[in-house]
Parts: sequence; C-alpha cells; structure tokens
Amino acid sequence: MAARGVALVPVAALGLVAGGLWWWAVLRLALVPDQAGLVEGAVAAGGWGLSLLPVHVTASRGVTRASRRRRSGGGSAPL
Repeated sequence: MAARGVALVPVAALGLVAGGLWWWAVLRLALVPDQAGLVEGAVAAGGWGLSLLPVHVTASRGVTRASRRRRSGGGSAPL
C-alpha cells in the first residue's frame, strides 16, 4: 500500500507544474495580450481542451457483483 502513495508524489508534482504553466499562459493572455504569443495561446487552449475530457469515467468490468433481491413467496427454503 505504501508503494502506491510514493508513486502519487511525482504525478501530483507534475499536475501542479502543468496547472501553474496553464495559469501563467491564461493570465498572460488576459493581462498583456499584445505581448502574448503563440506558445501562450497553445498552452491555454490545450489546457482548456484537456478540461473537457471525462476523466471521471473508468473502464467497466462488464460483470456486476450486485445481488438480486429475493421475492417473497418465490420458493420454499429448506427448514
């Protein structure tokens, strides 16, 4: 279980760096648009495009583990 926590540290750091880079590009485009260039526009558009991805969706297993509800009077049980 500890190995999973260690692997999350670089991923979280990468996310913070990417988020900071995106905010830098967006603020530069908003505050000084005459000095912003193609790189800032591409970073801002790319970050916005990534926000449209449904990252909360995961692959399904195809088999559910839910149990069926038993009907009353559906059959006799051993005594």
